[in-house]
Amino acid sequence: MSTNTEDLVIGEGDVAKAQELHQRGLASEAEGDRIAAIGAYREAVAESPLTESRFRLAWLLDLMGEEEEALSLYQSLAADEQPHINALVNLAIMLEDRGEYDEAMRKLRPVLESNPNHPRARMFQRDCEASESMLFDEDTERDQGRFNTMLDTPVTDFELSVRARNCLKKMNIRTLGDLLKVSEAELLSYRNFGETSLVEIKNMLSSKGLRLGQGVDGQLRRNPNDAFEELKGLAPDHVLNKPISSLDLSVRARKALQLLGIGTIGDLAMRTEAELMGVKNFGSTSLDEIKERLELHNLSLRKLG
Repeated sequence: MSTNTEDLVIGEGDVAKAQELHQRGLASEAEGDRIAAIGAYREAVAESPLTESRFRLAWLLDLMGEEEEALSLYQSLAADEQPHINALVNLAIMLEDRGEYDEAMRKLRPVLESNPNHPRARMFQRDCEASESMLFDEDTERDQGRFNTMLDTPVTDFELSVRARNCLKKMNIRTLGDLLKVSEAELLSYRNFGETSLVEIKNMLSSKGLRLGQGVDGQLRRNPNDAFEELKGLAPDHVLNKPISSLDLSVRARKALQLLGIGTIGDLAMRTEAELMGVKNFGSTSLDEIKERLELHNLSLRKLG
């Protein structure tokens, strides 16, 4: 399939024919034939720039990995006098993946202004904000070693108030791993450590998919080989050895798993939510998607604690 955006022709011709082609595209989608659907939507757009045809075409191209053409279509939809809401959200996601966080936030802003409770826009707004403050280099931190490196990050590297940092220092909590081994009650029992500092720390951990107390007994550094042995009692080998591609995940989710070197369903089921959420640009939507796919095989992400 071509990725050249110049191949896409947007016409101003027969609207009725464009609508007929759009219906053909919907029918192909319902049958699971994405290639035929893309072809039908291309023809529809060539006849007349129907908003929904452009959106369905962009969405399918994005799923198929044709990011440049999908981006071009989403940008054209965003430039319409009345922009397609879901096109704005999807465009923001693609911009976030490219590290263009400010532009992504600009695309989300009109969505949230018109509907402050739009669930996907709110979720990706949080993802985008978290991505901007991500402190870990995904090019040098891989697999379990990557996560262990994250645990060794000094708490002084995080944006905490002076009071919170001083209290953690006096409690001999030096790293993120140390912090995950204490409970809320233990923090609050320390003199001069109040609710404000607790909320501050919990929010920081939450933005990275972590929580207080989850590192008790060294669970975060558990040997992944032990976890795989446990999986053998939950699913047959032929399921655990299936490639990740068999889960039919979105482009964003697949990219995150590639960064972690996850190649099979078994590899994925050995990981924790915290490990996945530690990947740059990986958010709650991708996490929910992966959990749903694992449930189809009676599996789940590894639990901590």
